[in-house]
Amino acid sequence: MGASYQECSSLLLQDLKVAIKESYLIFPSEETLTHERKPMFLSNVDQVLNFDVQTVHFFRPNKDYPPEIVSEMLRKAMVRAMDAYDLLAGRLRLNPSSGRLNVDCNGAGAGFVMAESEYTLEELGDLVYPNPAFVELVTSQLQSLPKDDQPLFAFQVTSFKCGGFAMGISTNHTTFDGLSFKTFLDNLASLLSDKPSSTPPCNDRTLLKARTPPRVTFPHHELVQLQDSNTTASESVSSVCVRVTGFNVVTVLVWRCKALSLVEEEEVDDLEKESTILYAVDIRGRLDPQLPSSYTGNAVLTAYGKAKRKALLEELFGTIVEMVGERANRITDEYARSAIDWGEMTG
Repeated sequence: MGASYQECSSLLLQDLKVAIKESYLIFPSEETLTHERKPMFLSNVDQVLNFDVQTVHFFRPNKDYPPEIVSEMLRKAMVRAMDAYDLLAGRLRLNPSSGRLNVDCNGAGAGFVMAESEYTLEELGDLVYPNPAFVELVTSQLQSLPKDDQPLFAFQVTSFKCGGFAMGISTNHTTFDGLSFKTFLDNLASLLSDKPSSTPPCNDRTLLKARTPPRVTFPHHELVQLQDSNTTASESVSSVCVRVTGFNVVTVLVWRCKALSLVEEEEVDDLEKESTILYAVDIRGRLDPQLPSSYTGNAVLTAYGKAKRKALLEELFGTIVEMVGERANRITDEYARSAIDWGEMTG
């Protein structure tokens, strides 16, 4: 598999020759801007996810929807979307008195960029393969703005010579987790079709607020920073939960491949070293009461599994899959609340 990727990667374009044509801010409607603006509380889970997440979505040519028409449709839909997702027009701020981050819902605007590439989509090759050059299709920093006034959300529409286009989206992770980002895209699709949002968002992050006083009732090894693998006998692998059904199987496959790739030939001691995998678990349905499915914040906690590399090599695959599933099942309402409170006491 590695050789196949290396062979393909050598054929990938290293420069997509993208030129920015226009870059500006879009704002919520006047009605939304006139509402009283208050800082948005961010939970302890949100607090540790202050980094950008970037996705690129490719669309083949459609004579009825050329890139310039799509760009205008997206701009108008985003204005409507920010009436419900006002945090996307806000700015991340540090409260000096509490030391916590919050979102200043000040209507400062989201980023919107229009760009062109000198290539056709076909010239990019197989879009299934990751290509570092795809970073040219996403904008996370608007050069016209100072560093401390960058938007939490930015669109980039890049048109190709064939009439196709790429939609690059950059979001600060404090705005969405994977599930709420999918819900946002579903709502945006509804607005693009001149329909109301399919799932109105729940923006109340206090639903994951720490208890008063905080109570840590479980050991949280998954939240303790792992030491460097050069000084310990463990390594960590991160994965993202997409669907629980196939997720455990894929998780174990990735874990096993990663752990065994670090075993040197004929080095028996390497097989005795312990490997740790960390993976995200959606807690919306695990709390009591459950979080709304439309909760926009980060409602994920980290589960973990540990095993010697030898066990990953020799144990039945199904046994390891069961172990990974069991670790995820440990995350109950009390366990989740305890983890959130751990963040309150150690943050």
